[in-house]
Amino acid sequence: MEKNTLNQLEILAAKIRYDILDMLQHRGYGHLGGSLSLVELMSVLYGKQLQYDSKNPKWENRDRVVLSKGHAGPVWYSALAESGFFDKEWLYTLNDGGTKLPSHPDRTKTPGVDMTTGSLGQGTSTAAGIATALKLRKSNNVVYLIVGDGELNEGQCWEAFQYIAHYKLNNCIVIIDDNKRQLDGYTKDIINPFDFVKKMEAFGFYTQKVKGNDIQAIDQAIENAKNVKDKAVCIVLDTIKGQGVPYFEEMFSNHSVKFNNDQVNEATNEAKQKLLAFISKEAC
Repeated sequence: MEKNTLNQLEILAAKIRYDILDMLQHRGYGHLGGSLSLVELMSVLYGKQLQYDSKNPKWENRDRVVLSKGHAGPVWYSALAESGFFDKEWLYTLNDGGTKLPSHPDRTKTPGVDMTTGSLGQGTSTAAGIATALKLRKSNNVVYLIVGDGELNEGQCWEAFQYIAHYKLNNCIVIIDDNKRQLDGYTKDIINPFDFVKKMEAFGFYTQKVKGNDIQAIDQAIENAKNVKDKAVCIVLDTIKGQGVPYFEEMFSNHSVKFNNDQVNEATNEAKQKLLAFISKEAC
């Protein structure tokens, strides 16, 4: 990756991370941890890999994103706003009555959202269906299916993976956000997932594992996946819940955070100022 491209993606990631913090702090609560763990992925997708037209969200030749872990809507909304799908002021309406940015993504409300998600597990099946339709149309477009590690407690996910592998839907890039926590605690304590790479390989996927905060590694993994012609593909992101903000990385209950005390707000404000300083410095 060229240095200038990497720089632009790092700036975009910082903007997305800032927007998440700012939006949820304004709202007073929200799904923070699992949104922050996807920031670098969203930067790579919307800054380099995705084929889209933000002024024409229903453009026929677009790639599709299915955020199966729909509670991470804030990271998607931030990426969409930064990419020009709608005005950034919309972010402050998150979860308001009548908002176009509901708590979980809704394809009937938000420009750039192709699939409603939030009921965990169902996004895997719908992504498989979209990928099948694109194959039947002989389209070269790609579906990016983003699924959470806790979400993989759902049996429906593994049924969908079996289908994707059987039909060799290499146009559906499965991306697992392995941030090792879910609503009630650590994934290993609730239902031990064991080794996602080995499991996906056993299901018939060409599988890669990369650090979820490494922009270059994520980008290269996507490039590698796009070059696989004869089997299903999967990328396991080794992430940290609350990624990129040490205070929230260390907070045990960071799945959904309430901004109702001075300590949380001070940590948030400090992180926002650091991100703004980075953006200003790198943009010069």
